[in-house]
Amino acid sequence: MMSVFKPTEHQHVRYNPLKDEWILVSPHRCLRPWSGQVEDAVEDQPPDPNNPLKAGALRANGQRNPIYLSTYVFPNDFPALLERVPEPPAPEHPLFRAGPAKGTCRVMCFHPNSSMTIPLMSVQEIVAVVEEWINQMKELGRRYTWVQIFENKGAVMGCSNPHPHCQIWASSFLPNEARVKDRCQKEYFAEHGKPLLVDYLEQELERKERIVIKNFEWVALVPYWAIWPFETMLLPIRGKPQRLTDLNEQQKEGLADIMKKITTKYDNLFKCSFPYSMGWHGAPTGSNHTPGDSPHWLLHGLYLPPLLRSASVKKFMVGYEMLAQSQRDLTPEQAAEKLRDCDLVHYKNVVL
Repeated sequence: MMSVFKPTEHQHVRYNPLKDEWILVSPHRCLRPWSGQVEDAVEDQPPDPNNPLKAGALRANGQRNPIYLSTYVFPNDFPALLERVPEPPAPEHPLFRAGPAKGTCRVMCFHPNSSMTIPLMSVQEIVAVVEEWINQMKELGRRYTWVQIFENKGAVMGCSNPHPHCQIWASSFLPNEARVKDRCQKEYFAEHGKPLLVDYLEQELERKERIVIKNFEWVALVPYWAIWPFETMLLPIRGKPQRLTDLNEQQKEGLADIMKKITTKYDNLFKCSFPYSMGWHGAPTGSNHTPGDSPHWLLHGLYLPPLLRSASVKKFMVGYEMLAQSQRDLTPEQAAEKLRDCDLVHYKNVVL
């Protein structure tokens, strides 16, 4: 006789309506012994004495950083996007299409202290980060269709410099992730008359099983369709902001508070400086867009950490994931519970 389905024991697929894709969930695989690659301890990345991001440092292009005391933004010395480049010719065949790609890349330092990270910063220091993100979005959003703010934290995520910083890439085109999310949210709004993520958040607030932490303005939760083991999403509770530039003072303060709390829980999970890629998705920008013009969008932040079982075991996206579809072992509900159980006092600040 077939047993009753249990999501924490039996494999199944889950649908991601934001991206019109499925993910395979295989919770029984958590029982298998691990004999794969083990990473070096993520703490083993001391600040570089020649760190080009620190205050007063001389960078590769010969320019010297000012003695900054809070945030500091400068053009990326090795940008992936340039503002002035020739455009490719018209394709000779539809299977060999190319298009123009213009833009600019910037680096934003969060703090002058190279050993600082978001969970160790004060809420007011994080508010300064949020406000500078908004300043950058306002400026670049007037000229570019998409402004991608993202932070790669930790050597395991390819970050070569532990100094607290993020990158900002502004482009003349809508990247793949943004393009798919824009389409899926627009289709949902046309059918249901409400933003997809507003409906989704209402359901999560009612069910509570995937919520990690909540404050007066924001929720941090493990999405039902999460791919990475301890992936989380930040969602605003009120006001339906479509872009970072829509946030009011209370939302900025609440965002800084929940960023500090969720990253503290991350660090406490495996007692390490938890690596991740983090970034923001909101409505497209550019001269064709104005405030409030994209009611199908809800601003959201994403934390995508690679660690799976411990500080030294990561999740690899290979084989089936690259050739078929994404797969995860730990269920989102199990991940949310583990994160909920983590303390809000950073392990480095615990008094013994």
